[in-house]
Amino acid sequence: MKWTTNKIRQTWLSFWQSKKHLVIPSKNLIPVNDESLIWINSGIATLKKYFSGDEISPSKRLTNSQKAVIENVGVTSRHHTFFEMLGNFSIGDYFKTDAINWAYELLTQIFRLDKNKLYFTVYEKDNDTYKLWIECGIDPSHILKCNKDRNFWDIGSGPCGPCTEIYYDRGSKYDSKKIGKKLFLADIENERYIEIWNIVFSQFNNNGKNEYSELVDKNIDTGCGLERLACVLQDSISDYDINIFQPIINEINKQIKFNYKPTIYNK
Repeated sequence: MKWTTNKIRQTWLSFWQSKKHLVIPSKNLIPVNDESLIWINSGIATLKKYFSGDEISPSKRLTNSQKAVIENVGVTSRHHTFFEMLGNFSIGDYFKTDAINWAYELLTQIFRLDKNKLYFTVYEKDNDTYKLWIECGIDPSHILKCNKDRNFWDIGSGPCGPCTEIYYDRGSKYDSKKIGKKLFLADIENERYIEIWNIVFSQFNNNGKNEYSELVDKNIDTGCGLERLACVLQDSISDYDINIFQPIINEINKQIKFNYKPTIYNK
């Protein structure tokens, strides 16, 4: 099976639909009734009203593939100004166990990624998530416990919580200095260990003074980059070599007579 971006997107939505999630279509990039944003910058941005309780969600389980824009150009080969963020969301419904088990199922059984090439970060105080990944069959040496700066989603006031990031090891050809696992363990900028998915467990409320209390209704908020996942599944050198960008690049080549060559980005 060739994992085109269309195939990946539809597989994602269909999988979560099979888990009783309501598919929410991608919304306009210009926010509606939200003065906090200039443009939509994430998968959850258009769903904030449901998580805040300002509006009642049509379902406690949602999934989408939201078009988004961020200010990030030319930093790496995997950061895009315009991109699509795949997401699955729980509003006071399922929590860590289902979120992790289903993520593992989707990655290893549906997308057929090798579990031995998957690496994970977890918040250092989140022992539940650490144990759940091990129960899935993940080697403990592939799970890194990190501090609050790296693995705790917090905006200073309101719902917040620990997160777990999922990385994929693309192999030694993306490791010019042959550093190996240290790239992941030391959080060194690299093209070998690629973060493809982040799962946030919104379980606390920050009162604005960094005093935390447990939320009665706990939520799940995730983001999986469509282009990054396509790069992994298509075994492309970079995001720009996946199927949606190549026709554009080839046409530009014709017009300006520039010979584009896929290049491994290594600092």
